[in-house]
Amino acid sequence: MTKNSSYLGNKNLKKTGIALSFTPEQVQEYIKCARDPVYFTKNYVKIVNVDEGLVPFTLRDYQEDMINLAVRERFVICKMPRQVGKSVTVAALLLWYVLFTESYSIAILANKGDQAREILGRIQLAYEHLPKWLQQGVIEWNKGNIELENGSKILAAATAGGNIRGTSQNLIYLDEFAFVPNNIQESFFASVYPTISSGQTTKVLITSTPNGMNLFYKLWVESEQQRNNYKRIDIHWSQVPGRDDKWKEETIRNTSEFQFRQEYECEFLGSTNTLIDPSILRRMVYSNPINESTDTSIYHSPSQGRLYIIIVDTSRGTSNDYSAFQVIDVTELPYKQVAKYRNNTISSYLYPNVILSAAKYFNNAMILVESNDVGQQVADILYNDLEYENMFFTTPTADHGPIISAGFRGHSFLGIKTTKLVKRLGCSNLKTLIESNKLIIQDLDTIQELVRFTAQPNGTYEAEEGNDDLVMGLVLFGWLSNQNYFKDMVNVDLRETLNKENVQKIDEMVLPFAIVDDGQDMYKDEDKEVFIATKDDSWLVKDQDLLDLVDNSRIYH
Repeated sequence: MTKNSSYLGNKNLKKTGIALSFTPEQVQEYIKCARDPVYFTKNYVKIVNVDEGLVPFTLRDYQEDMINLAVRERFVICKMPRQVGKSVTVAALLLWYVLFTESYSIAILANKGDQAREILGRIQLAYEHLPKWLQQGVIEWNKGNIELENGSKILAAATAGGNIRGTSQNLIYLDEFAFVPNNIQESFFASVYPTISSGQTTKVLITSTPNGMNLFYKLWVESEQQRNNYKRIDIHWSQVPGRDDKWKEETIRNTSEFQFRQEYECEFLGSTNTLIDPSILRRMVYSNPINESTDTSIYHSPSQGRLYIIIVDTSRGTSNDYSAFQVIDVTELPYKQVAKYRNNTISSYLYPNVILSAAKYFNNAMILVESNDVGQQVADILYNDLEYENMFFTTPTADHGPIISAGFRGHSFLGIKTTKLVKRLGCSNLKTLIESNKLIIQDLDTIQELVRFTAQPNGTYEAEEGNDDLVMGLVLFGWLSNQNYFKDMVNVDLRETLNKENVQKIDEMVLPFAIVDDGQDMYKDEDKEVFIATKDDSWLVKDQDLLDLVDNSRIYH
């Protein structure tokens, strides 16, 4: 090809309007390539190998499966370990689409624009090393997009950008989607996805290594449960040549067990220092709402005779923190989350009306409002202006912090102020509730916040990323659940229930070494007393105290 036939002097690219003569063999090859992306990739795509330089692309079995599935299906999601050749596989597929399909538009989107442009660069590299008779003439060719003579084009951009909003795309590729911030994931699907779903042949291809329980996790799990239309590719690290148990041991030694499980075993792990034990979080299963709007998710309709509590957290409605509330069914154990509300723009003047509507819907539920900052205003409007009486009051005490009261004392206040003590007790009780299966969480947004609710250097728990407004509602419920007023209201003492359930386990743990048979009758039925061997001496205790001794770890061999 002469210099005049090249694009902007690049001899590896053909400019538009150049007529080429095809041999019969080239015609047959062109037809084979147009029909089969795997054949095209194996025979004509070149990639850069870190050890060998520019080499033909030798596809592995799982890469062929990935290409074939993406061509066959409209919605494909791929859970993939690090360094399995994901980017070059996608690059070959997207190159095939724009070469052999007229007027085909593709958007490559990643968490950062540089990451998306790196994938486009792989496509451009492979394109420049194609035979000229397989190329289309180039109209535009830069780091951010390419456009070919057949009308097809590829755009590379960050997911957070507005580059593709309002555009029409035949295929959207989302790279490492699990690492896109949660708020951007949600806004992207809210604004862009409708333009895809409206077509009959438009496609979405998502690839990522897991990164906690976010939207990527949701799409994957719902695909497993056939609750969406995504088809899955799940690649294991052992499918890559050269990766065996020895390689695994070396990788863990050079990184960590946690990192290996997330980045190579592809487990949906969160942080390791979460309030709730990570093993419990991994087993939590969310449900689909029976009724849902932009702000509200309802998982169970109210039933006559059941008792509900609403825990309210309030923000200033400035698009930062959320105003949120949790609706908990406390009729019996286990308690159950039945609804949630979350909105980051609603005014504190309008928020009470939303709360009131939910409270009336759920059998005139009792309401506990977190009264820090503008929360006090919300509580006052509910009680005084809207005249809703089923609200919790608190009374401060000298030694134990605030307690729930009937509201008749002179120093009673509407709602609860979240002090360090209240939060500490709430976190402790919430951990017990969830880990002992005494509180069932059904909402994905809440589970995602729990995954990010981690210990901080100052000794408290907060969101390591994003918001924790839904979790803070649960923390206040944890504090409330151990209040005497609450126990009387629901007639459930959580600690007593847990003790009764575990008394047999405790007996089995204690009896083999705690009672010494010296030939005397050590147990007195009339007094229900027992000798226990302790570190310092022998104590004579009531059997009810036995639980406290065990609970406080005061029993020794």
